[in-house]
Amino acid sequence: MSQAKFDKAVAIIGSLPKDGKIKPTTEDQLYFYKYFKQAKLGDNTTTRPGMLDFAGKAKWDAWTEVKGTSTEEAYQKYVDKLLEILKSVDDEESKKFIAEIEAA
Repeated sequence: MSQAKFDKAVAIIGSLPKDGKIKPTTEDQLYFYKYFKQAKLGDNTTTRPGMLDFAGKAKWDAWTEVKGTSTEEAYQKYVDKLLEILKSVDDEESKKFIAEIEAA
């Protein structure tokens, strides 16, 4: 998986409207988060957030669970998940995004 495809997928996710047809679930968002962090920064070496920071702990735990994943594999998992979501929507916008990723 190329970094170009990964970067294109990151740009697409960042551009999705909150009220659009393509709507990743909270679980999907954590999936993207953990593989984005792993691809960009490698293994999580930060301290776990405090007990009242529920969102921070969920993110920290998600990132920590993919410890040891290579950058290349993180790119692959991130892009594959986005393609899976886009194919399930199957509208013109999602087909356009799929074509953009494949062309990158």
